[in-house]
Amino acid sequence: MAKPTKAKKPQKERPRRRAREGGGTRSNRFLVSYNDAELAILMEAATRDNTALASWVADAALAVATGVVVPVSADAKEVLREQVNSRAQAARIGNNLNQMQRILNAVDGAAVAHWDASDVEVTAAQVQRILALVEKTVKRLDDATLQVMRERRPRS
Repeated sequence: MAKPTKAKKPQKERPRRRAREGGGTRSNRFLVSYNDAELAILMEAATRDNTALASWVADAALAVATGVVVPVSADAKEVLREQVNSRAQAARIGNNLNQMQRILNAVDGAAVAHWDASDVEVTAAQVQRILALVEKTVKRLDDATLQVMRERRPRS
């Protein structure tokens, strides 16, 4: 009778090493020191990218040094998120104003609409001015958002 075979454990994927360079061997080395918290951050990043730690550090340093990646402040992500949220809110306001304008235009040629809740009158001209301001605001938010995104995007 044959012995039962053991089930093989799935092997963990090995971290990638840096690609070889055409410029020759990498014989220049130097020591870099980190405290425990800094090392943990770097190890997490290397693990996330499935890269050996030394390879990840070297690639990141070269990317910054050559301008492929431009470092940004830690709060840049939050600034971008806030800009995106503000832009979405301004777009919703613009949509509401567009709906108001459509109603104003549908009122048998009358230039005034009435709301029973507050008995406020709004003219088509007022709505047009508000729409122009919203459009200008959204444009400025778009421009600011694109600028932050350009600063975060890797450059090639």
